[in-house]
Amino acid sequence: MSEEIDVDALLDRVGFDPEHNVLTGRQATVLALRERGVPQADIAERLGTSRANVANVEASARANVEKAREAVAFAEALRAPVRVTIEAGTDIYDVPDAVYAAADESDVTVEYGAPELMKAVVDEADDAIRDRVVMARLLVSVGRDGLVTVRRSASADGE
Repeated sequence: MSEEIDVDALLDRVGFDPEHNVLTGRQATVLALRERGVPQADIAERLGTSRANVANVEASARANVEKAREAVAFAEALRAPVRVTIEAGTDIYDVPDAVYAAADESDVTVEYGAPELMKAVVDEADDAIRDRVVMARLLVSVGRDGLVTVRRSASADGE
């Protein structure tokens, strides 16, 4: 088995509180060990379960983390004074002008130049941009601090 890791001490050090977290204690344990390179088979042995069960716990934990990230992004978008919908088919080079125009209307300064703004959108949109074309509707928000967040739109109805 791999090097012994004191998971309880690790979870305590990073501030894991199962009462206020989207992860169960078991999910947090599995993620903590996996993030430190412990193979699923070793975790299964340590927890007295099967490798398949560890794989399922890990997959559920990662899905919960992604849902939590989306919830935070959603809450931030609700508070953001600037929200711009970027339709599928838009050229990425047209995005900065749309964001800057909306920010100007709300008297918000965007903390990115055009190249940095396009890079932020491309990075956060992941595979929603191919070549220079936006492939799925995106929601771009700008907070009072001028920072930009990007999310995929869940529907074709917009805001």
